[in-house]
Amino acid sequence: MTTENLIPVLLVVLLGFVLGTGLVLLGWMLAARRREALHDRILSPKSFFPGGGMGLQRPTCWLAIRAVSPEAVKAALGLNRAEPCSWAEGLSGSREFFISPRIHGWVIVTGIGLPHPGDDVDATFLFLTALSRKLGHVQFFHADRFLTHHAWARLDHGCVTRAFAWTGETVWNQGNPTLPEIETGLSLPHYGEVVTDAKIRKNLHKLPALAARWSLDPADVKLKSTRESIGIAGESAPF
Repeated sequence: MTTENLIPVLLVVLLGFVLGTGLVLLGWMLAARRREALHDRILSPKSFFPGGGMGLQRPTCWLAIRAVSPEAVKAALGLNRAEPCSWAEGLSGSREFFISPRIHGWVIVTGIGLPHPGDDVDATFLFLTALSRKLGHVQFFHADRFLTHHAWARLDHGCVTRAFAWTGETVWNQGNPTLPEIETGLSLPHYGEVVTDAKIRKNLHKLPALAARWSLDPADVKLKSTRESIGIAGESAPF
């Protein structure tokens, strides 16, 4: 092969080497970005509780259970096929229940299996009292911004110490209002009382402040380790 014929071949080989090296580097960079994004997604509290000052929504419904282990909550709910689950995946909508690790003495539970007072307030009462008999102190929070339905409740060993639920009207108002409810400025209409939409919508905005006073505001949870980022997810058997 003459020198004139060899030069184009070498140029093609060199160009192929450069392009190949570039593709390898690009693939490595993309893989690194995916690993970094996955790491941030697992460890970020916003991935479990969207909101956190970013203008997104908190979970519509959650429980705060005091001084118990996630395993105790798992047993109380009777989870089947329970498995480790990141907080981000726990809110994907495919899980009936997600149980967080214990943080600051509280275990948070979310999932499509939690009852909504707007569907059946009696079923909500029965679910919470049954769970509280097993686990002791249980708190319930519900805030549907679309329907403006909202509720909160505190139970100890199966007894309701305080509960309020609004589903277009007051459907549950049990116990004396707590000091945090009063200081937060929540509207607490009596059964049959007519109130303005403005007051009801204020309750939706103030409910996280009540949760923070009673236990935890989920959007303010700060995860400090990988251990705190992995919970338990699964399906439950009926009570």
